Amino acid sequence: MTEGFSIAKALTAAAPTLSFEFFPPKDEAGANSLRNSIEELMTLSPDFVSVTYGAMGSNQDSSVAIVEQLSKIVATVAHLTCIGASTTGIQNLLMRYQSAGVAAILALRGDKPKGYDEQPAGDFTYASDLVRQVKQFTSFEVGVAAFPEKHPESHSLADDIRILKMKQDTGASFAMTQLFFDVEAYSLLVSSARAEGVTIPIIPGVMPFENARQVLRMAQMSGATVPPELDLKLSQASNEEAARTIGMDFSVHLVQDLLAAGAPGIHIFTLNQHRATLELANSANLA
Repeated sequence: MTEGFSIAKALTAAAPTLSFEFFPPKDEAGANSLRNSIEELMTLSPDFVSVTYGAMGSNQDSSVAIVEQLSKIVATVAHLTCIGASTTGIQNLLMRYQSAGVAAILALRGDKPKGYDEQPAGDFTYASDLVRQVKQFTSFEVGVAAFPEKHPESHSLADDIRILKMKQDTGASFAMTQLFFDVEAYSLLVSSARAEGVTIPIIPGVMPFENARQVLRMAQMSGATVPPELDLKLSQASNEEAARTIGMDFSVHLVQDLLAAGAPGIHIFTLNQHRATLELANSANLA
């Protein structure tokens, strides 16, 4: 299904790519929502999808199961975190992903789990260590994370870009951003990265406003800055549906501005919900 497919090449094609992120469900209701969302969103013929993976493999079995399912029907990027992981454990997972026909690996350090003041013991310290491991033992294409508003643990955007360049030099061929709401932050990230020799495509990640309170909560958790004007409009909305309308209008314009700024595609964080993703893709002429 995905033999010969390259995420990096797709991201350098003339037309912008459309891709979706899914996460492993926690219960049967979540599983039903995911199944419905996959069925609905595959009608848009996405270029690829990705599946998240919890820090320290907290949802490893369910994540791998979703990856194995999706890789049969669409090019699939398997997220992989290395915090607290062993070399043997990572190699075993990579073998499973090879058997499943996964298109690429998104190599991440992962967040420290709750209850840990220090980084858990393991064979990896940084995401670049995982990139090196994947490239040494497999032929997988490897993607990495990028941070328009810098990583929460980083001192500066310049430090982030230095690390991104290190990941590229270690073997990464594309990057996906974390959640953000400011096209200028993305443009600054890309221009600063290019000035420092980062040449890999950097695809922005966007979260549509199916539920405004949920998106704002995700923004707070990830450290993403919500524009004051948007925050004010959402706080003054008369009800949840009005807030959704305000948020979706913002999302559509953000995507349009990102594409006008030269983004190679849009990676939509679906939250395993299809309505807002369909609306965003169609309104922004991505489908």
